[in-house]
Amino acid sequence: MSTVSYPDVQLFIDGVWREGHGHDGAAHQPIVNPATEEEIGTLAHASRADLDAALLAAEKGFATWRHVPAHERYKLMRKAAEILRERAEDIARIMTMEQGKPLPESRMETLAAADIIDWFAEEARRLYGRLIPARGAGVQQIVHKEPVGVVAAFTPWNFPINQAVRKISAALAAGCSIILKGPEETPASCAALVKAYEDAGLPKGVVNLVFGVPAEISQYLIPHPIVKKVTFTGSTAVGKQLAALAGAHMKRVTMELGGHAPAVVFEDADVDLAVKLLSGAKFRNAGQVCVSPTRFLVHEDIYSRFVDGFTEAVGQVKVGNGLEDGVRMGPLANSRRVDAMEALTADALSKGATLHAGGARIGNKGYFFQPTVLTDLAADSRILNEEPFGPIVPIMPFTSTEAVIEEANRLPYGLAAYAYTTSSARADEFARRVESGMISINHHGLALPEVPFGGIKDSGYGSEGGIEAMEAYVNTKFVTQLGV
Repeated sequence: MSTVSYPDVQLFIDGVWREGHGHDGAAHQPIVNPATEEEIGTLAHASRADLDAALLAAEKGFATWRHVPAHERYKLMRKAAEILRERAEDIARIMTMEQGKPLPESRMETLAAADIIDWFAEEARRLYGRLIPARGAGVQQIVHKEPVGVVAAFTPWNFPINQAVRKISAALAAGCSIILKGPEETPASCAALVKAYEDAGLPKGVVNLVFGVPAEISQYLIPHPIVKKVTFTGSTAVGKQLAALAGAHMKRVTMELGGHAPAVVFEDADVDLAVKLLSGAKFRNAGQVCVSPTRFLVHEDIYSRFVDGFTEAVGQVKVGNGLEDGVRMGPLANSRRVDAMEALTADALSKGATLHAGGARIGNKGYFFQPTVLTDLAADSRILNEEPFGPIVPIMPFTSTEAVIEEANRLPYGLAAYAYTTSSARADEFARRVESGMISINHHGLALPEVPFGGIKDSGYGSEGGIEAMEAYVNTKFVTQLGV
């Protein structure tokens, strides 16, 4: 059993772990365990000078890394993946301490990150250009794929390794260097990921890790001429601001933003399967998942059966410290999320909603909130219109396929959508007509390394997975030459 203690977290710039100089005298930030509200460590904050050092290091690192042969990049990345696997137990414990999710989920995230590194390592060897047949004799037409340059990446606290590893791995596979602005509330597991790359032998400056005041860092890094590509995972509101800033400076951008995923259960669905899989997906990471099912739309013929089954399933969810055995749902990440859950629940109840389970904070220590089920919701309830990012389940009946597709497409979000049906024709219609970047039917099959991961509409653009992810990190150069 791991007995690792939580570390104080430093910046990683030009191959060196170092303290930050902070801003306005704030060089450190306390890190709090969300299950106990106790301070468990400190985090270094970057100053403008630290960011300048990271930019220069990344520029130098890119000049080196872009010329490393693809096969050598592949081997180094595979080594980093093996190091991550060897350290998975310690890293998982650290993640649970800082983020709150149950230890099995932290372990799964860490091991999945190693698989993501492996997959992108393989793509490093397959970043093909092409030869285009010419119209004239003696003309050669070649398409080259070249690394875009220094990447500025911004990652969230809900999956401190999963989101960072996608950005780092795609950048490295393409031959780019990267400055990662990691999550300040959950920094140590993210730092452990970077440490695995360092110990695998990555050249200095290729990966740099900074923390600090998010708005100040983004406002400085994104417009900087050294940065050529921006990638952000987070809220829609912040993503729009950063995309606008990047657009003003013609920077290439990938945005993976918020969602409010419809989960549709048709009258011919396997109700027991739907209850089992949707309850498991909903309370993973306490609902703090961008692709979490959040609007439950159930056909009126099976509505009562589904509500009863789901409410029973909720009663079996053990909530507690993620380090304890048998816990299925840990605390929310911070006090802000508890306040948000209380406000969303109160709003729904004030407008006539029926509470079937939960609805309140648990205890007075730690950021725990009960898994909550609501029905009889008014159309203007906030929970139906704002991304909840927590363990609240609104369940609503529908009468027709046309009506439920209209509801599924009603909001400006378009990240993920789910459906349960035994009709292949209905499944096909749902997949064709629902406006979403990702759709999963009769199971939950999103976020594998080899498949696209991204949204449309206000949920962003670009992909964080699959071969599509690589395109954002390369420039396409066309060369046409008449033989001499």
